[in-house]
Amino acid sequence: MTELIPAFDFQRVFIAPWTHDFSSSVWIAAMGFLVATACGLVGNYLILRRMALVGDAISHSILPGIAVAFLLSGSRGSLPMFIGALVAGAVTTVLIEVIHKKSRVKQDAAIGIAFTSLFAVGVILISLFASKVDLDQECVLYGEIAFIPLEGSVQLAGFKLGPPSVVRMAVVTLVVVLLVGLFYKELLVSSFDPGLSFSLGINSTFVHYALMAMLSVVVVSAFEAVGAILVIAMLILPGATATLLSNRFPVMLGLTVLHAALSAVLGLHLGVWLDCSLAAAMVVAATGLFVLAWVFSPEQGLLSRCFKGRSSEAAPLPESIGSAQ
Repeated sequence: MTELIPAFDFQRVFIAPWTHDFSSSVWIAAMGFLVATACGLVGNYLILRRMALVGDAISHSILPGIAVAFLLSGSRGSLPMFIGALVAGAVTTVLIEVIHKKSRVKQDAAIGIAFTSLFAVGVILISLFASKVDLDQECVLYGEIAFIPLEGSVQLAGFKLGPPSVVRMAVVTLVVVLLVGLFYKELLVSSFDPGLSFSLGINSTFVHYALMAMLSVVVVSAFEAVGAILVIAMLILPGATATLLSNRFPVMLGLTVLHAALSAVLGLHLGVWLDCSLAAAMVVAATGLFVLAWVFSPEQGLLSRCFKGRSSEAAPLPESIGSAQ
């Protein structure tokens, strides 16, 4: 009978990945960091807007997009898959807005209608054209970040930049950072108060659709590594953890990047130890960091609130009140 949890070997878990398997580990950790950073930065704004599940909707609805892209192009190349998934993400965003604004259906229900319907369409397409659509459903749903080092390297001017998916994700992450920096005020104001943004001359509707477009690009770029199901965790966990640790939004963005780095490295070691999906291990590591922040946060942690509650109960009554009684 095999052990439920493998024996812990410090040499194999912490040393070997950075010595014997350095070339693979560094690209896996880099991809995890880039995905978590890009998703987390966009996710902060989704959390402010109470739209975190939009990322879940887009991550599920890209399945029909990549199926149709394969049927039309007959290729599993990155470009047709990326275009098909991106179009599906845009359709999902528009469909959610149309259902929400043109009916009495609430936004959360509109999100559920859109992504479940499109995801079901994707499943039907793959079932009907199973002989033509040569797609690995498990890879689409769960991703396989461990295969990234096997992709080869992109060469530019004689220099090897790295695996194509990592290079693409690095470009997307850099674009996200630049856009957040350039349009920081517009994104922040429209997220907190759309009415105030209009009074300041900021078109909150345009900012909303621009944010949704950026979200679609990030999700489509990330799902190849972490899969459609796990990408939603990368969108929520870094921002949610940062929210517990600070009330200042610039600090929250910095903590998001730190959370991304820690979850990528810790998840890599956890996956090596348990011999499991590295993408899932990174999400578990990210969840562990969230739990630590939830418990030990100086201002909003469970221990802090418990201590403050006991202190207020134990505090003596003022003399004036005591004498009045």
